[in-house]
Amino acid sequence: MSNQVLNPLPRKSPEELGVSPLKISDFLSEMQSSSIELHSFMLLRHGCVAAEGWWAPYEPQLPHMLFSLSKSFTSTAIGLAVQEGKLSVEDPVISFFPDDLPEEVSPNLAAMRIKHLLMMGTGHAVDTTDELHSSADGNWVRAFLKLPVEHEPGTFFVYNTGATYMLSAILQKAVGKTLLQYLEPRLFKPLGIMNPTWESCPRGINTGGYGLKITTEDIARFGQLYLQKGMWQGERLLSAAWIEEATSKQIENGAGGDSDWAHGYGYQFWRCQHGVYRGDGAFGQFCIVLEDLDAVIAITAGTNDLQGVLNGVWSHLLGAFGMAGEPEPVAAEATSEELRQQLKSLRLDPPRKAPKPQPNTGHGASCYRLEENEFGIKQLQITFGDHVAVLDITNEQGEHRIELGEQEWRLGSTSLFGVHERIAASFIRESPERLVLTLRRIETPFFITIDIRSLEREVELQLKINVSFDNRVPEPIKGIIIA
Repeated sequence: MSNQVLNPLPRKSPEELGVSPLKISDFLSEMQSSSIELHSFMLLRHGCVAAEGWWAPYEPQLPHMLFSLSKSFTSTAIGLAVQEGKLSVEDPVISFFPDDLPEEVSPNLAAMRIKHLLMMGTGHAVDTTDELHSSADGNWVRAFLKLPVEHEPGTFFVYNTGATYMLSAILQKAVGKTLLQYLEPRLFKPLGIMNPTWESCPRGINTGGYGLKITTEDIARFGQLYLQKGMWQGERLLSAAWIEEATSKQIENGAGGDSDWAHGYGYQFWRCQHGVYRGDGAFGQFCIVLEDLDAVIAITAGTNDLQGVLNGVWSHLLGAFGMAGEPEPVAAEATSEELRQQLKSLRLDPPRKAPKPQPNTGHGASCYRLEENEFGIKQLQITFGDHVAVLDITNEQGEHRIELGEQEWRLGSTSLFGVHERIAASFIRESPERLVLTLRRIETPFFITIDIRSLEREVELQLKINVSFDNRVPEPIKGIIIA
């Protein structure tokens, strides 16, 4: 389905909006020099886009996996349900699930309210997510409710994605619709967010704490709604009181300082340095709201250095704002054109052999049967053409075909990773015995490198993922050459 925006946000030049092109350029340059991989960047001021860019092969119309930035949308749904009188933040969590309660309800579990889920102050000592995912019957609600609650709710901060799932489950109980269905007419459609998707648990409840996919401009629209205190095109979507409550510090989570994860937490929003607040997600998905500057920054990325991204924002973009229409003291016209060229030329190149692409690798095919491995890959075949290759992978789900460009991206789509998604793929022949494939999942933060080394009748594959939660390098996969 298309993600074409029907009513795009208005665009103006940085100078018209009082934004320094040079400061934006400096931010982009620092991300590059720090090897921080951004996928998209959009800066709004006074409700207009001042600058935007996508690192090819990422594109404006592609949705991007938000990870925990999804939480801020779940919080918004709770706010909408509160203003509709469907529930209250003071409602006990256990009151929604009488059939899923443990035999003995502890005092701390009984005391847990919706607001404690929102502020990550459930009283759990650790994140509950792993316990939910490992529940044998797929009943994540029951798995959550049976866990010990070590602390009095509201007194102890633990970042707890399972708590956000419970917000989704409560909402579905209260309104009779999934989180996605509930938000569609109340938030997504009014903002012009087209075709959002959200992952679900085995029982059909949206995951809440992660799993939402939307575009960069959609993230920016969401931030602009919050900046406008819930107003959108003259219509109130969300109460200003809820936005104030959700984005204010509700619980302590550290001593402040240089870490933007220690300045307090609201209702699924983080407080930041400099009086700023944000929603964020793993590997660099950001919606940053700068109230005092009437600005919003939306970023998608594939990096483990989230603090590095924020430091770049504080170092360069906080000082980018002046009065709209004021002339720059530097040669603004030249700087603005330089920024336009810089934004236009953003790209993430596939691996290449210096100094230029090698001659045609020729036609032919190689086929490998693999030993049992954690990825469930059974067989892999590569068929070469003129500067292209076709990768056929057989795994437990079936057969998957991906086209790769030789030292260039080849765009396509695949269900190899469990969902149908767009992909950019390339290959490079390092030597007659070594082939390197790069698969960029361009609706996510991830890319996968498959390093294939063959010797006589045996083959070894080393898979690497650019970012992950544990940074573990998978064990090499061994196999035999069968063709």
